[in-house]
Amino acid sequence: MDASIPQVLSLDDVDAWTDSADVVVAGMGMAGCCAAIDAVGAGADVLVLEKAGAAGGTTALAAGQVYLGGGTPTQVATGHNDTVDAMFAYLEAVTPDPDLDKIRLYCEQSVEHFGWLEAQGVKFERTYYAGKAVFQPGTEGVMYTGNEKVWPFRDKAAPAPRGHKVAAPAETGGREAIRALTERIEALSARVQYDTGVVALVMDEGRVIGVRTNSFGAVAHVRARRGVVLAAGGYVMNKAMLAQYTPQLSGGFIELGTPNDDGLGSRLGQSAGGVPIHMDGAFISAPFYPPGSLLKGIIVNKHGKRFVAEDSYHGRTGGYVVQQPDRVAYLIIDEPNFGRPEIPLTPFIDGWDTIAELEHGLNLAAGSVQTTLDEYNKYAADGDDPEFHKHPDWVAPLEQGPWAAFDLTIGKAMYVGFTLGGLTTSIDAEVLDAAGVAIPGLFAAGACASNIAQDSTGYSSGTCIGESSFFGRRAGRKAATA
Repeated sequence: MDASIPQVLSLDDVDAWTDSADVVVAGMGMAGCCAAIDAVGAGADVLVLEKAGAAGGTTALAAGQVYLGGGTPTQVATGHNDTVDAMFAYLEAVTPDPDLDKIRLYCEQSVEHFGWLEAQGVKFERTYYAGKAVFQPGTEGVMYTGNEKVWPFRDKAAPAPRGHKVAAPAETGGREAIRALTERIEALSARVQYDTGVVALVMDEGRVIGVRTNSFGAVAHVRARRGVVLAAGGYVMNKAMLAQYTPQLSGGFIELGTPNDDGLGSRLGQSAGGVPIHMDGAFISAPFYPPGSLLKGIIVNKHGKRFVAEDSYHGRTGGYVVQQPDRVAYLIIDEPNFGRPEIPLTPFIDGWDTIAELEHGLNLAAGSVQTTLDEYNKYAADGDDPEFHKHPDWVAPLEQGPWAAFDLTIGKAMYVGFTLGGLTTSIDAEVLDAAGVAIPGLFAAGACASNIAQDSTGYSSGTCIGESSFFGRRAGRKAATA
């Protein structure tokens, strides 16, 4: 597997078209499913080509959270006030290089998109999970899955829970969403061909007019009368691309993806003149809670210094851990707030009667953690944290031993990661060239396109599935009318 760009084909390279459709969709994960459904709804004849033997992609591996807001039925039913402006202000604040037009549209149409998903058979409970967790442990409808309550974002936008999880137990929501969407596609006139991967684009006079496919070694060519939608996933399984774009994901991570997350979607777009952006962006998880009491501890690096507000969402914490010297980090907690994780992804190291013994046991400089603790405790008694502004709910003096340490070091704790960069696209999911001009007949959505999510420190769980489904729909509709 490499990072090479496929060769774009011309009409002279096509002996014969073996099939044709108005819209050809490459990939049947969340983006591909939604593109197919709305393309059919716009009157197009649709053919979906899926490299694997079944639909799903990375979405089928996820808990199934969808980041939605602005007053969804679940938010209203659970008594959480949210507005389009508050959602927009939050997403703008957490995004390093925000595409304001895309974010505004996503927020304005979020409630409509919630209704559309339910109309396709994707169900959400009207319930709220109040705990601090990586995902809803049951079938609860909504929870906080980002940094809405974390400084400085809580001062920039009114916090609201927006992580809507598909009504399925624990981490099975993604699979349930794909099941519902696949069932919907089967009820429509869209055709699906599994075990068939797109390996090259066919262009004529600057327009994408079809694709070359490979199915168990058999090569074929499919004509796309109106457009091709690339929805072929990210590149987390491509070691060469990881080394080129996101070396921070090298070593110590479990790649969250399928074998087909090889970056071919974005590379196909590049072959036609598309431009990848934010390719250094990656999600990095550091799930050291629940229990929530662990957030009352402090997280320090190899120099005994704090570097992040401990109440940050796990993706934000992970994003900062990877920036620390040697990617070493420890969670330090005292006896009154100690709790063994209910999700044992962060190893417990040991306990010590004194901080001096803890420093020695962790091979930290003598007095380094004690100095940090003294400064922290000076204000914690009043519920304050002037250095990192941890929310008062999670601020408490750490004064009573014995002292425990959990290992958040990359390679020691169980981290998962996936890529966030992809092709530059318009608000209608058209793939854009270096001049910002749409490449006729080519569209992209999902993990092979860059829309809202850009990095781990600002990530909110559910953003990828949310933007994949939302812009997948726009890709399908735009391609159907191209």
